[in-house]
Amino acid sequence: MPSVIGEGVLLLSVLVWSLLLVAYLLQALRYPEIVRKELQHPVQGSTPALLAVSTLLIVLAVLPYSRSLAWMLAAAGIIWHLAFSLWHTGAQWQGGRDNLDTLPTLYLPTVAGNFTSAAALGGLGHPDWGWLFLGAGVFSWLALESLIIQRLWHPNALPAAQRPLLGIQFAPPVVCAMAWLMLEPGSQDHWLLMLWGYGLFQLLLGLRLGPWLGAQPFSPSYWAYTFGISAATVCALKLALAGVGAAQLLAIPIFVGANLFIGYLSFRTAWRALSNTLLPNI
Repeated sequence: MPSVIGEGVLLLSVLVWSLLLVAYLLQALRYPEIVRKELQHPVQGSTPALLAVSTLLIVLAVLPYSRSLAWMLAAAGIIWHLAFSLWHTGAQWQGGRDNLDTLPTLYLPTVAGNFTSAAALGGLGHPDWGWLFLGAGVFSWLALESLIIQRLWHPNALPAAQRPLLGIQFAPPVVCAMAWLMLEPGSQDHWLLMLWGYGLFQLLLGLRLGPWLGAQPFSPSYWAYTFGISAATVCALKLALAGVGAAQLLAIPIFVGANLFIGYLSFRTAWRALSNTLLPNI
C-alpha cells in the first residue's frame, strides 16, 4: 500500500495522543482533586500508567523522522513508568485491597509499561536494556494473571460497566510478543510463537463472549480492546515477513478484521463526541 496511508494514520495517532495528553495535564493543574481521587481509586488508579504506555508507543511512530525526539519521549515515558509503577505497586503490596477490585487494569503499570519500555528501547537500538524491562513485564504478568482469572470466576459476576476492561486481559501475550520482535527483529523463536498463539486464543475467547462483553452500552472504555488487537496484528505481519507459514496465512485476515474493528470504534467515538457537543445545541 502507498506509504502515505500509514504515515497519515501515524500523524492522526500523534495528534490524538497530543490532545489527550494536554487535556489530562490541564485537568491535573486545574482540578488536582480529580486526579488525586483517580490515583486512589482501586480500579481507575492504574490508568495513569497509560501516560507512559502511550508515550512509549509514540516513540516508535516518530523514530523514523527524528531520533532525538524519540529519545526525549522515551526518556520521559520510562521515567514516568518507573516512578508511577513503583509507587502504585508499593501501595498495592501494603494490603487493604478488595478482591472484587482485582481487574485487568492492574496490568497497566507493571506489565504494559515494561513491555512498551522494552519495545521503545529495542527500536532505539538498545535491546540489552530492553530485555530487562521485558523480563520485569513477563513475570509481573504471570503473577497477576491468576489473580485476575480468579476474580472472573468469583460468584459475583463482573458488572456490565466493567466488562470492556477485559480488553486489557487479551493484550499481555501479544504485546509481549510485539516487544520481543522489536528486541530481536525477524525472530521465529518457538516461545515467541507460543505467546502469539495464546494471544490469538484470548481474542477468540473474546469473540465467544461477545454478547456478554457487549452488555455495556458503547463508551470509550471499549478502546481497551484495541491494544491487544493491534499488537496481534503487528505480530502477525512481522512474523509473516519473517517467513512463518501460519502467520502468512493469518496476517491479512487479522489485519482486515483489526482495521474494521478500530474503524468502527473510531466512528462510534466521533459520533458520540459530536452528539455530546453539537447536536444538543441544534
